[in-house]
Amino acid sequence: ELMASLQSRLQALWEEQELVLLEVRECAKWGEELEVLVRDLCKPQEFERYMMFIGDLEKVLSLLLCLSSRLARVQNALSRMDGNMEPEEKQSLNERHKLLSRQREDAKDLKENLDRRERVVSGILAKYLTEQQLQDYQHFVQVKTSLLIEQKDLEEQIKFFEEQLENLKQSIP
Repeated sequence: ELMASLQSRLQALWEEQELVLLEVRECAKWGEELEVLVRDLCKPQEFERYMMFIGDLEKVLSLLLCLSSRLARVQNALSRMDGNMEPEEKQSLNERHKLLSRQREDAKDLKENLDRRERVVSGILAKYLTEQQLQDYQHFVQVKTSLLIEQKDLEEQIKFFEEQLENLKQSIP
């Protein structure tokens, strides 16, 4: 029963992931349309700044989400520690926790820098775009961000349930 329940939950997550991937593709098309508009209206160096921001948006968010996810897994492992754990394993987990915490702080700094750059890009675009076009751009950035987060969250959930299912299969003689 438990295996069937896990398999059913996994199936639902895979279907949800397919829907999110469709939205990601639609968002990418929207991004391409915006890119053409910005290229046509802005100076080349301003367009380059816009493109750099959009490219870095995905990279920085993915990095931050990945590090947060890895840190959460290490924190879970640390919270499950018991007296039987080898001192080397405990030390290794603590060192990984420190390293991931530092890396996540660095990624947060990158995100703050990215937020500042977004304000600069918005200021540039405000000179060229209509109010509606500017709102569309801001909505695009929000949608792109939320889709990245949703995509990563689904990947994590799928990975978790796949691991649970595999552990359950291995525990049955």
